[in-house]
Amino acid sequence: MSRERDLLLELLRERYGERWAIRRSEHLWIATANDPDADHAPTLVQPDLDTFVGELEAPPPRAGGPCRSLMAASLFAENVERVTDGVYYISDPPGC
Repeated sequence: MSRERDLLLELLRERYGERWAIRRSEHLWIATANDPDADHAPTLVQPDLDTFVGELEAPPPRAGGPCRSLMAASLFAENVERVTDGVYYISDPPGC
């Protein structure tokens, strides 16, 4: 079974694909930032296309402010020491 081409999705990916990974469900438009350390919301979810495109152009701020997630791979690489299998130590926790 082949799927029909989604020209609107293709257009959005062409226009915003450098900054966002874009997909859609039956009722939602979803974009995930390609840069996990971006200073804006890492994920956008909207049912309305116009609102979605507006947020692609000017994303809302990150929840929690400019701090990176404690689960960010780059934060782990910079600040976490492996103690033993599955156990890590953060000597200098990030602050905002």
